[in-house]
Amino acid sequence: MKYLVSLYMAFAFIATNAAANPALEDLLMGSMKKLNFHAAAKDMPEAEFQTFDGAPATLAAYEGKHIVLNFWATWCAPCRKEMPMLQELQAEFGGEDFAVVTIATGRNNPAAMRKFFDDIGVENLPLYRDPKQILSRQIGVLGLPATLILDPQGREIARMVGDAEWNSPSAKAMISALLTP
Repeated sequence: MKYLVSLYMAFAFIATNAAANPALEDLLMGSMKKLNFHAAAKDMPEAEFQTFDGAPATLAAYEGKHIVLNFWATWCAPCRKEMPMLQELQAEFGGEDFAVVTIATGRNNPAAMRKFFDDIGVENLPLYRDPKQILSRQIGVLGLPATLILDPQGREIARMVGDAEWNSPSAKAMISALLTP
């Protein structure tokens, strides 16, 4: 019975979100099916995180852009797999209206963070960190990788836990749809 209720709720969620964005149902394919769009945008906390060098930073620096906000860690194998795909997304769409923002959450040694990026060839993503997990706790990051999509007002509109093929045609079509007025 629990399974049937969960299945019903999942179909209701998809139907509700597809109604809010008719193209959504067609865009979420493959690993992107794990991306859950919210019925209403959710406000984000104003918690600070840190730049690679330890200076304070906030998401307010990205106001006016759609953001793919990715939480990761140096010990996370799925994070290692998807980070180059996020880099590709940034290379294709990054600019005035869009950014991929990566934040290493938890105890990640900055030298290990740099090595992580160097080892997998990531050069165009920011090396932010949330060593005390203040931001990640406030927004309920419970597993890694976790990726949120924020609208230009800085509100969470979608969330995914687990890795995904962010360079897939499905992901790119979804980002294109978000960026098209």
